[in-house]
Amino acid sequence: MGAFKEPHGGELKILYLEGQAADDEKAHARDIPSWDLTMRQMCDIEMLLNGAFSPLDGFLEEEDYNGVVKDMRLSSGILWPMPITLDVSEEFAETVNEADKIALRDPEGVLIATLKIGSKYRPDKNAEALAVFGSNDEAHPAVHYLNSQAGDVYLGGKLCGVEPPTHYDFKHLRDSPSQIRAQFEKLGWRRVVAFQTRNPMHRAHQELTFRAATEVEANLLIHPVVGMTKPGDVDHFTRVRCYEKLLDHYPEQTTSVSLLPLAMRMAGPREALWHALIRKNYGCTHFIVGRDHAGPGNDSNGEPFYGPYDAQELMNQYTDELDITMVPFKNMVYVEDRAEYQPQEEVADGAKILQISGTELRRRLREGLDIPEWFSYPEVIAELRKTHPPRARQGFTVFFTGLSGSGKSTIANALMVKLMELGGRQVTLLDGDVVRKNLSSELGFSKEHRDLNILRIGYVASEITKNGGVAICAPIAPYASTRKSVRDLIGGVGGFVEVHVATPIEVCESRDRKGLYAKARAGLIKGFTGIDDPYEEPADPEMRIDTTELTPDLAAHRIIIKLEQLGFIR
Repeated sequence: MGAFKEPHGGELKILYLEGQAADDEKAHARDIPSWDLTMRQMCDIEMLLNGAFSPLDGFLEEEDYNGVVKDMRLSSGILWPMPITLDVSEEFAETVNEADKIALRDPEGVLIATLKIGSKYRPDKNAEALAVFGSNDEAHPAVHYLNSQAGDVYLGGKLCGVEPPTHYDFKHLRDSPSQIRAQFEKLGWRRVVAFQTRNPMHRAHQELTFRAATEVEANLLIHPVVGMTKPGDVDHFTRVRCYEKLLDHYPEQTTSVSLLPLAMRMAGPREALWHALIRKNYGCTHFIVGRDHAGPGNDSNGEPFYGPYDAQELMNQYTDELDITMVPFKNMVYVEDRAEYQPQEEVADGAKILQISGTELRRRLREGLDIPEWFSYPEVIAELRKTHPPRARQGFTVFFTGLSGSGKSTIANALMVKLMELGGRQVTLLDGDVVRKNLSSELGFSKEHRDLNILRIGYVASEITKNGGVAICAPIAPYASTRKSVRDLIGGVGGFVEVHVATPIEVCESRDRKGLYAKARAGLIKGFTGIDDPYEEPADPEMRIDTTELTPDLAAHRIIIKLEQLGFIR
């Protein structure tokens, strides 16, 4: 198999206009409706425009969408496992019709492309989740995204690219499919094995990838995702610095690194097929597929979403159509007696194996403990320690949630004082009423506005946390999906400690100084949490406190002890 066979679908579709045509499109775009692309849509449109998603020439229209969801095929019959859709709000969808053209802009308003709408449709999101992700469990990050963040209407149609999305970071490592293909040709690389990763690479990964390339007599492309990965993953800036350090440990001129601006869906088997097709478009001839490839972990019942070899089995089913050869991932372990890594199935009986799990690695980073050189290279660990200091030096958020009158604000104030007494970090209190007055004064109390208020609090708290401070949040935050969004946002930059103030509603009503509960029961206030609007209790908070017989001082003290146990304070 040569590296320069036709891309998937037979043509590498680069969708950018050039010269006067691009200038004319920019001028025309001033007079048509504009949609501001989300982060996921920014990733998708970059991959569509540069040919990485060939044969797609735009966001899926309804017929193609239904075929991809149901059978993993476009209406043309070409294999394509992942729906690439432009989801928009109902409000925006009402302003446009099929055959209209819309402008697609980045968050700063720069025109990236225009889309001629070929199809406007409302998807069955539950059916999409079950078919694509094999589950409608909200513990799956893509299911949560689909239900809680994605718009309810999809627009499909052909794209005209005007200007590539701008990246200021690692520009020397950002290559389009055509650029990578040209690089392979210049270097004489006829067989290339791609390695997909969203995590830092350690010595086991280096051994694995080097062996895989050697076995198939190919060069190696380390092709990490730097778009959207799983919430809580190591940021791509840190990861890329780690990859660059690791590159020195491969033989010269055998290995290269290039960044992939992909928004992962964590769709397991389907995602493995998708990743393979993308790498074929980049000119690769082989693709490494590991255990639980692109799996998001466990579901709400603690069971894995996908079996360990589901991805490899699905890849085998479509070997002929993929036209890219799968290289199965071999689990590499460190054999102490031999002082080297070996594939686990080749280790002799009785040999002593040393392993450090991802959980154990995070614990050692969190607590500032030693990480042995047999596990990872010192220069890689040094990069990880720069952005993952011990917890006692990290910022964190304490997020209170509970009914009105449960005691959230009082405990939050007491906790703020105790943390300020301890010193070491700046402490900011984001109380629900105070935020409503200063940050969200224009918002009402509809579900949409409540969610927006909580997301604003989460954003401010994430910035405080990211910069090493302490944010204490005390809103009601009645909806589980919105709290999860906040946890995902903050958990990627520091600590997140959810405290459910689980005081019974009867006690909350007895404390009601403003008479809000009485007015709600009389029908004078609509949509009041706990009366005619639900409060969804947290399933697994870090702490649960009932203030019925617990003083604010003691409650705050218990939280301090919990923070000490978690390692955030000493």
